[in-house]
Amino acid sequence: MKESVILYSAIEGLELHRRGKVRDVYEAGDFYLIVSTDRLSAFDVVMNQGIPYKGKILNSMAVFWFGMTRDITANHLITDDVDKIELIPNHQKDEFRGRVMLVRKARVVPVECIVRGYLAGTGWNDYRKSGEICGHTLPEGLIESSKLPSPIFTPSTKAEIGEHDENISIGEAVNRFGNLLIDELQKRSLAIYNRASDYAHSRGIIIADTKFEFGYNEQGELLLIDELLTPDSSRFWLEKDYHPGKMQTNFDKQYVRDFLLSINFNKQPPAPDLPEVVIQKTARLYKEAYKLLTGSSIEV
Repeated sequence: MKESVILYSAIEGLELHRRGKVRDVYEAGDFYLIVSTDRLSAFDVVMNQGIPYKGKILNSMAVFWFGMTRDITANHLITDDVDKIELIPNHQKDEFRGRVMLVRKARVVPVECIVRGYLAGTGWNDYRKSGEICGHTLPEGLIESSKLPSPIFTPSTKAEIGEHDENISIGEAVNRFGNLLIDELQKRSLAIYNRASDYAHSRGIIIADTKFEFGYNEQGELLLIDELLTPDSSRFWLEKDYHPGKMQTNFDKQYVRDFLLSINFNKQPPAPDLPEVVIQKTARLYKEAYKLLTGSSIEV
């Protein structure tokens, strides 16, 4: 059975709160209802075509990790069981099965909490220029994809759709948001990464880097929110193929980024169309990442 692609959702009786790069967020009384669509963004630009299965994979993988890390930090998830969410009309439940989370409302902290365990992406670019990443001075002589001596917390500003995040030092983050908050974000982010990294290692996957988001609920409690350790927010490498000194085998949207770089995409809207071969291979990579990490296949 061919999977239908959902680019934009519409749930009868619910007001759309906001449409993000990938997720549609609906007002649900004291809660939000989040729908993971099949949209894909690269270089902060939303692509024209969706990736089959992507929304279900992102949703299911986030739920998997929320469960594994709930003892480290509270999170916003209430349920992902569509049959328990009465706000979704019965005739739409199958359409959104596997794609939704009912979550606690939270005021988003405007900091992307990035943790890097390996030297890749913008971190590799920054290191080549200065020997540092976001104020962290690293040893000399590291090469692309090197494992760092220990994971580092490298915050960035949170950009709107169509704009680019800005890497900042911890010192700059403290100046903007205060020492207590940044210390707590760093502590929780590193603990989550270390837990997830150890688990992924047991499944033959390297989590090279990832990003987290946090927010405050009405009681002032800091919650882990949005997505968690998905192929959209993380760089997953196949451990058996890991060789420092080059780019690695990726199970994430790096494949799309590489295609866009190969056609000299200027990283600004409008997005170019993705060839069908790129769409289908990206779908396979997402499904394989999910199966490798969870031991389950995504339900179709």
